[in-house]
Amino acid sequence: MPKAPQAGGEGFVAAMTVTDATLLAVGSMIGSGIFIVSAGVARAVGSPAGLLAAWALSGLNTVMGALAYGEMAAMYPRAGGQYVYLREAFGPFPAFLYGWTLLAVIQTGTIAAVAVAFGRFAGVILPALSPEPFAGLPRAEFCAAVLGCQRAADAIVVGLSPQRLAAVGIVWLLTLANVRGVREGKAIQTSFTLIKASAVIALVVLAVTIGRRGAAVAANFSGSRFFAHLPTASPYRLVFGAAMVGCLFSTDAWNNVTFAAAEVRDPARNLPRALLMGTGFVTLLFLCTNVAYLSVLPLAGVADGATAAARGIQNATQDRVATAAAEQIFGGRGSAVMAGAILVSTFGCVNGLVLAGARVYYAMARDGLMFAAVGRLNGRQVPGTALVLQAIWISALCLSGTYVQLIQFVIFAALVFYVATTVGLFILRRTQPDVPRPYRALGYPVLPALYIVLTAAIALTLVIEPGTRVQSLLGLLIVLCGAPVYAVWRAMDRAPRLADVS
Repeated sequence: MPKAPQAGGEGFVAAMTVTDATLLAVGSMIGSGIFIVSAGVARAVGSPAGLLAAWALSGLNTVMGALAYGEMAAMYPRAGGQYVYLREAFGPFPAFLYGWTLLAVIQTGTIAAVAVAFGRFAGVILPALSPEPFAGLPRAEFCAAVLGCQRAADAIVVGLSPQRLAAVGIVWLLTLANVRGVREGKAIQTSFTLIKASAVIALVVLAVTIGRRGAAVAANFSGSRFFAHLPTASPYRLVFGAAMVGCLFSTDAWNNVTFAAAEVRDPARNLPRALLMGTGFVTLLFLCTNVAYLSVLPLAGVADGATAAARGIQNATQDRVATAAAEQIFGGRGSAVMAGAILVSTFGCVNGLVLAGARVYYAMARDGLMFAAVGRLNGRQVPGTALVLQAIWISALCLSGTYVQLIQFVIFAALVFYVATTVGLFILRRTQPDVPRPYRALGYPVLPALYIVLTAAIALTLVIEPGTRVQSLLGLLIVLCGAPVYAVWRAMDRAPRLADVS
């Protein structure tokens, strides 16, 4: 039989205040997406109004999800968060599939992607950090349409490069910091989140004041130009298509604070508050950031424009909209200024994801669904083995170069798990009515149901759209690969041990 889960907080150090928990949510959400995703969104919707609407709708959807999760977080303030909610609502098998996918791709792939982004932007400041693999070391290159590779320039390169070495380095640096204790991990998270949030706020303030460009404002906000092309853009695509998906995954990882619930003081009260304040703040910040972009750059431009203003938001070089905006504000120093801000942002994001993810694998091990050592706390009262296991797999993803493709595969699966967990809220209301609920989901049942409908519609779009159909089905296959693994773990957990028969 699976081992009984530890009671919330047992063995852990409840070191995080509501401020720390909120900043963990904020820091996990602000990575590199807000600095680049707006270019793709602008191309998809074709108007300033559409750009802002896509970000506003995705933010609203995220807040509705956080409101629903808040009730379950207050009910089960234990290490593992969403894994625990799925287990309580549906049983161990669906919960295991979530934890398996989180370890295989969702959490680890995201950390790898953000860590490599750190290395890439570090290369702007330190040119020696090249993306080219070291000469003389083994390397492999392959390209397959099923992996999203349509041309030789997009080929997947396996090998060690200075940028990937930097990525692996920060993963292990932050892993070792978190192995030393939750106080060390939360200190890094709190400080870096405050710095990067302040940097984004500064960018917004400068863009709408001294950096404001009259030509961009006229092009984006004057009369009918604000809504230009919006009537011809598909409302379906705006609300449920690629634009919405890009925004949602820029604000993803808001649920990570629930993974570390056992280390939050008064979690029944503070977790729902952290979820709401964290998602609400990031939604407002991201919306204001896009207003800032529109204040210094025209939405439309020409792909081969000589300047950032000529290229506009839609055609920003390598989609680096924030860098283009910074160049308009700071001139030639803009690239270095923005690279520094993104380094801080990605460093803090990696720390938050590293800290939180290990708690899920710990909870799985406590249920007998992972190596027993993963379910133990070290002398610093943190799941040290789980942190190291996570870092090993992240390093492999960094060096393989396949994390981007893997993340594309599981976008659909991640949305399905969000939907399933929120459905679980309705199930738990019926099956566990007597469990104390210090917080009840605001707007229940309307807002949670609306969240389910909107998120399910986006997931369905990924299956319907030809450009994402194959990747979504492959992602579902990755999830289902967890089924035989689950069977093996259950068999091992039930197998008689020598001590039991002697």
